Amino acid sequence: MNFLEQFDLRQLNNLELLAKQVVEGFIIGLHKSPFHGFSVEFAEHRLYNPGESIKNIDWKVFARTDRLYTKKFEEETNLRCQIVIDTSSSMYFPKNQKGKPLNKLQFSAIAGASLMNLLLKQRDAFGLSLFDETLLEHTKCKSSQTHYRLLLTYLDRLINDNRLNKNTSTTESLHQIAERIHRRSLVIIFSDMFENSDSEALFSALQHLKYNKHEVVLFHVLDEDLETNFNFENRPHEFVDMETGEKIRLQSNNIKEYFVPKIKAYKEQLLQKCLQYKIDFIEADINKGFKPILEQYLVKRKKMLS
Repeated sequence: MNFLEQFDLRQLNNLELLAKQVVEGFIIGLHKSPFHGFSVEFAEHRLYNPGESIKNIDWKVFARTDRLYTKKFEEETNLRCQIVIDTSSSMYFPKNQKGKPLNKLQFSAIAGASLMNLLLKQRDAFGLSLFDETLLEHTKCKSSQTHYRLLLTYLDRLINDNRLNKNTSTTESLHQIAERIHRRSLVIIFSDMFENSDSEALFSALQHLKYNKHEVVLFHVLDEDLETNFNFENRPHEFVDMETGEKIRLQSNNIKEYFVPKIKAYKEQLLQKCLQYKIDFIEADINKGFKPILEQYLVKRKKMLS
């Protein structure tokens, strides 16, 4: 069963538990995926050298062989990952839609928390950046349980929020983030990329991240059914701009034939720019699971460490 099919909104009160469930389910399924053999904790044994710390000695192996071996972990803190989440009002769509367990912001928060959980298991360093019209939170990359719990509190504040009229300044925020984070970091962005500013300015901000030697993965978070395919029931609807509050009443099928080609053209433009700048572009449909997000992180991590 898809994780989202059994989702209960009341569980949002425990983001740490949710993240753990997502990661554990993903790890269990790794043997069915192209990542067979990937270990998030243990790599191999090696002979213990006198004077080393004894904390990683495998005492079970010692009991069988009468020789001291230590567990070797490949997942030393050798990768820095900055998780960037768009928290503008458009990310709170869909709001109170029947059959929609999560909005885009909740989906992104759980995905981000799950990534942090996996990063912590791998002893990688991670930070968090949250933005709407301004850069709201920006933390340095660290690898500790205390840091992980602190970042979860930031995400907890967001997932049950539903404030309107928070505009987006993705362009300015990405420029700030590009300058603040350490060179040669993995930057994972969750955003619907809806912004009123010039699209070339937005693409310039993405290019800035690459210019500063960061590896970038953009998860384009959308409700594909409603936002791309415009599959609203054919009746009058009142559509509300979640960032400006502007309202318009329309018969959905009257504008579908005009809306769908435009949104698809924008997505294609975004994809082409990402290909140009060598940015990994991933469609993140909130109606589907978190597995593609975790898999793409592993792909990028392996490339960076190889």
